[in-house]
Amino acid sequence: MNIAVCLKQTPDTETRVQIAGDGVSVLEDDVQWIINPYDEAAVEAALRLTEAHGGEVTVFSLGPPRVEKALREALAMGAHRAVRLHADAVPADPRVTARALTAALRDGGFDLILAGQQAVDDDQAQTPQRIAQALDFACVTNVEELTVEGGRGAARRVLEGVQEVSSFPLPAVLGVNLRLNEPRYPSFKGIMQAKRKPIDVIEAELAEPKLVVERLAYPPEKAAGRVFEGVEAVPEVVRLLHEEAKVI
Repeated sequence: MNIAVCLKQTPDTETRVQIAGDGVSVLEDDVQWIINPYDEAAVEAALRLTEAHGGEVTVFSLGPPRVEKALREALAMGAHRAVRLHADAVPADPRVTARALTAALRDGGFDLILAGQQAVDDDQAQTPQRIAQALDFACVTNVEELTVEGGRGAARRVLEGVQEVSSFPLPAVLGVNLRLNEPRYPSFKGIMQAKRKPIDVIEAELAEPKLVVERLAYPPEKAAGRVFEGVEAVPEVVRLLHEEAKVI
């Protein structure tokens, strides 16, 4: 099987993000960058499929040179090839990202294109659907169980209170969630091999964005907590819960 995985490099969810001086971007100097966890599950799914059926896994990422760290991590997991679509910054508009990825994927002859259903930084959850529509491929999102056999696939996903099983022909585009698998840790051998594997760099075909970030702002600071002691404080606590917190 010839499988492509689209991955995004995102800040670690434990990173304390700081807004840059321009007010529309974040400071990257102290950010700990990782593979978006949903995309990491997609890489693991692709590797398992090629281990069962043969074939290759090619990982794609759009962005500046720093995203090559994420691509090397995927190579260390076992991916066979890596491609970086060069852009000075990761676009804020998911339409721009999807179009650039589609242009790179279109002539690859891929049986499956996998991606995480969303990214932990912006949660836009649009990339797999947009790629599938542009390529006219079958598309299933929120996949948490996957089988492929004989040129067809079956995916199970959980919706609001129900489970849905979808059958689809290949080629197809899938958006996976975190329940699909537990991604492997790269072995020492895989890490050393990844250092020697080349990363192909091509210029991204970037469309004119229709979505523009106008301003970033921190959430409002929470008021300091208050401590009440003794049963005589109960009426005051009840009053505050009713009048200020409005929870009773």
